[in-house]
Amino acid sequence: MFRLFDLSLRLNGFPIQEAKAQLKEILKLKEKEYQNFLENKKMEIVHFHLKNNLFYQDLVGVENIPQWEDLPILTKKDLQQPLQNRLSKGYSVKNSFVNTTSGSSGTPFIFAKDKKTHALTWASNMLRFGWYGIDFNSSYQARFYGIPSDFIGNKKERFKDFLSHRFRFPIFDLSDSVLEGFLKNFQTKKFDYLNGYTSSIVLFAKFLQQKNIVLKEVCPTLKVCIVTSEMLFESDKILLEKQFGIPIINEYGASELDLIAFENPQGEWQVNAETLFIEILDDNNQVLPYGEMGKIVITSLFNKAHPFIRYEIGDLGILDEKSTLQKPILKQLIGRTNDFAHLPRGKKAPGLTFYYVTKSLIEDDGNVKEFIIKQTKIDTFEVDYVSESELTSAKMDQIQKAIASYLEPNLKFTFNRKAVLNRSNRGKLKQFTSFI
Repeated sequence: MFRLFDLSLRLNGFPIQEAKAQLKEILKLKEKEYQNFLENKKMEIVHFHLKNNLFYQDLVGVENIPQWEDLPILTKKDLQQPLQNRLSKGYSVKNSFVNTTSGSSGTPFIFAKDKKTHALTWASNMLRFGWYGIDFNSSYQARFYGIPSDFIGNKKERFKDFLSHRFRFPIFDLSDSVLEGFLKNFQTKKFDYLNGYTSSIVLFAKFLQQKNIVLKEVCPTLKVCIVTSEMLFESDKILLEKQFGIPIINEYGASELDLIAFENPQGEWQVNAETLFIEILDDNNQVLPYGEMGKIVITSLFNKAHPFIRYEIGDLGILDEKSTLQKPILKQLIGRTNDFAHLPRGKKAPGLTFYYVTKSLIEDDGNVKEFIIKQTKIDTFEVDYVSESELTSAKMDQIQKAIASYLEPNLKFTFNRKAVLNRSNRGKLKQFTSFI
């Protein structure tokens, strides 16, 4: 079989065959061997950047390698400076993979990976998608993502889609007429899997539900649906399973790092322990035991072009009590550290709490297609929603009473019906935002 995807990586200087072989060797390690591998890689990457990266030298502030727990936490604000200042000796924009983060955390930045590390990223993706019979060289992807609007950027993405054997469904307009066109493509094309932003795929499933259509029945070649970049609620997963008729798999990743966690065939959110090292820290940057919620801090074990060492990604999570060093399990992803609502009585609540409570009430009759919540003042919230008809006063009162009983009373809500919701330039939908 002609392996176009592998070939395109090699032609761009990414040694994919070597990366696959290296990943295979890491996976063979026994528990004690893995512990030694991990400790060696941690010290090796710190030593490399202390020797070859002025940005990291300044951040650490000492020449000798300190204890791991004494290393500084790298934040996104630290990275808000020109990439040239952050590259390691011997690396440049020309001999590295360079890209920009989505900015969903509010602080986008340009990053770099050396080409071998980027190849390892793809090898890691291929391994996990392979758990479900997906081969990037041959499997046909239905891709629910945004796409650049400028001519050159658009053509580049379309060419990458061709090389990656995928058909893109742009998600900036998700009206019923557009979704009808999506459905026709599934009726005529032999897709193997869906991949893309959770909110857009959920909206497509709601459209199918209205029409009483199961996607697998109109596209029998479908094997699996993999959602990413946005929270997947249990109720939405049940809806997707029903309307698609295939397994729904949850992915968690970051473009500047790698695939961070991927749902395995046993239903566990298995953390990538081959190319990354994950820590859960408290507010004082102390490591928390398994089972406790804290900041997710990640180290890229191989990237020599740019340091991502004890990097605070901006999310909160919990590692399962049954985790091991070699097989960490992400029990729960709580959301972003900056997505918290500060309430009049001094309480600090995850913004997704508002979203989840509202969601349980607002979508029960199929009227509301999607919605977002914005905190504009300490006691004031706006709900923007897309629906067939206006929310009734009774429904609005019901939502406010539920929030009052769940969090605190006397919070003010305004409800704004919209034709469409604003998405980021990449197509992501931010469910909760605080402007205070």
